Amino acid sequence: MKIYTKTGDNGTTSLFGGTRVPKHHIRIDSYGTVDELNSWLGLIADQNIAKDYQNELQAIQIKLFTVGAILATEPQKATLKNGKERLNIERISNDDVLYLEMAMDKMDEVLPQMTHFILPGGHPIVSYCHIARTVCRRAERKTTILYENEPFDETVLTYLNRLSDYLFVLARKLSMDLGVEEIKWIPEKRD
Repeated sequence: MKIYTKTGDNGTTSLFGGTRVPKHHIRIDSYGTVDELNSWLGLIADQNIAKDYQNELQAIQIKLFTVGAILATEPQKATLKNGKERLNIERISNDDVLYLEMAMDKMDEVLPQMTHFILPGGHPIVSYCHIARTVCRRAERKTTILYENEPFDETVLTYLNRLSDYLFVLARKLSMDLGVEEIKWIPEKRD
């Protein structure tokens, strides 16, 4: 099977179920941004970080493929003519959200209390986490637009929201692990 089909040469692509839409459609933009996020997570996992974090990131990457499949499926095409669901896969669940929360709680136990906003950076690995966090926030913004127009399981929105929090906490924890000082944002006062 060839990877190229030439069917998108005119600026359209197919959703799961066959409907063709412009490549700038909000549905494509939503799952495309999730795909971009997934690539950033792969880059973070490829760094010299603890195996536990690599495993967590890989588990999240797998869930993001599920998110992408959900977003790529139009609600009116979600059920086949025989009554079965088009996506015969596990969905994003509250347990998946809880997984992120538990991972954050574990990292938070050893982190110093945050008293100021923190400037992104300090080490390339930490910066990758912050970039992934902002891409996650963009994915969340895109999916909320899609959700307003064509609702899907709200747990997807919750998952993306929690994932951006996870990436922030991971950035802080990796700063600690790497011995990098967090740079606090302390705005200058006006005279």
